[in-house]
Amino acid sequence: MNNEQQPIIVGLDIGTTKIAAIAGRKNEFGKLEIIGFGRANSNGVKHGQVLNIDETIKAIQMALDNCYTSNPNLEISEVYVGIAGHHIKSLQTRGDIVRHQTDEEITQREIDQLIADQYKTYIPAGDQIIDVIPQEFTVDNFQNIPNPIGYGGVKVGANFHIITGDKNAIRNISRSVEKSGLVTKDLVLQPLASAAAVMGHEDLEAGVAIVDIGGGTTDLAVFYEGILKHTAVIPFGGENITNDIKTGLGVLKTQAEQMKVQFGSALANEARGNAFITIPGLRGMPAKEISVKNLANIIQARMSEIMDFVTYHLKQVGLDNRMLNGGVVLTGGGSQLKHLIQLTEYVTGLNARIGFPTEHLAGGHIEELAKPTYATCIGLILKGYSDYEHNRKQFEHRFRKVEVPEALKKTAEMEAEETLVTAEETQMEKVKNRKGIKDFWGKFKDGIIDLFKEEEDHAL
Repeated sequence: MNNEQQPIIVGLDIGTTKIAAIAGRKNEFGKLEIIGFGRANSNGVKHGQVLNIDETIKAIQMALDNCYTSNPNLEISEVYVGIAGHHIKSLQTRGDIVRHQTDEEITQREIDQLIADQYKTYIPAGDQIIDVIPQEFTVDNFQNIPNPIGYGGVKVGANFHIITGDKNAIRNISRSVEKSGLVTKDLVLQPLASAAAVMGHEDLEAGVAIVDIGGGTTDLAVFYEGILKHTAVIPFGGENITNDIKTGLGVLKTQAEQMKVQFGSALANEARGNAFITIPGLRGMPAKEISVKNLANIIQARMSEIMDFVTYHLKQVGLDNRMLNGGVVLTGGGSQLKHLIQLTEYVTGLNARIGFPTEHLAGGHIEELAKPTYATCIGLILKGYSDYEHNRKQFEHRFRKVEVPEALKKTAEMEAEETLVTAEETQMEKVKNRKGIKDFWGKFKDGIIDLFKEEEDHAL
């Protein structure tokens, strides 16, 4: 398939500090070519949740306008949207089905049924299941099967990682996107999107904790032996550090942010004790002298707290004590703080590195996009491609050549073209309905977004 035939997929990252829209298309080498990029400051989002829908719509539209400015030929109607916020929770469940046709091999339909059954899992009122992610499968007494299709057996089961979120929070995101004139193709958990952008197959196998430090939240995704083991959203991020500096040093928020970016360090021991920052006084007040060491002390206190949460979550799933050979991969805007790698290694006891989304980007991209800040957005585009490619394979498999009697061959050939055309159109419409086995991507239950629309209609 040449480059021109590949679809253009758009990721929309609705964050606490920024809203970014990136349009990308895969080239013949399977790398992402960025063909449109726009961002805007975010005002209506706090701790990853949309609170002010009107402000969020304005910011989304500004990000889209900037995206169109970067490429006037773009047409954006559908987007993949990231979801985070401290309302996100996860739980582990177990599901089994007893098969009826035990003399035949296990099919995709049976696996789909097993996954669909998990949406009936009891969760607290007001919450909604976002993702059901199969971990490892069992067939009769055989365990740890990555993909059971083609196996024979009586009972097939799996362990599942279920991700839930608050219905109202999900509805607010959907409404903001819809009122901006866009269709939400899928809502993707942000730590999974970031993980896809900064992680390779080796990381997945070695075991790794992806820590995405955003403006309002820190998102965590833990992989071990190729399986998604845990996800969590920690309700602290870069904004909390900025507010701590503002309060602790008695400066304006803009000054606090600037000091954090220019002079901040996550380790107080690395900061020079005799260095000072001069802040101009307000309305004729005398200028302020601020110690760089004091600034680092404030940053270190909050960052240590975030890393303590990461360690706590790793202990919850029994993956502390150096079991993750891939260590901790830091990404997101907050990962650019000086000396953060050293602090992370000190607090978690694991090796750490910064994760850049460059692995999946084609050469010649805008330098800005190689920053960890845009990992989520690039991961959303990769999620879109994973959906598209999965459905294309399913389509090819379903319509592969079948042996037919000689008398029927001509009729079959005449009808084949029509069938393929209509089937391909239908399949492209169903790109969002993907149920991967090995892939760790989650997806909404079919029609979940329509469900929210229907609820709103009844409420009106």
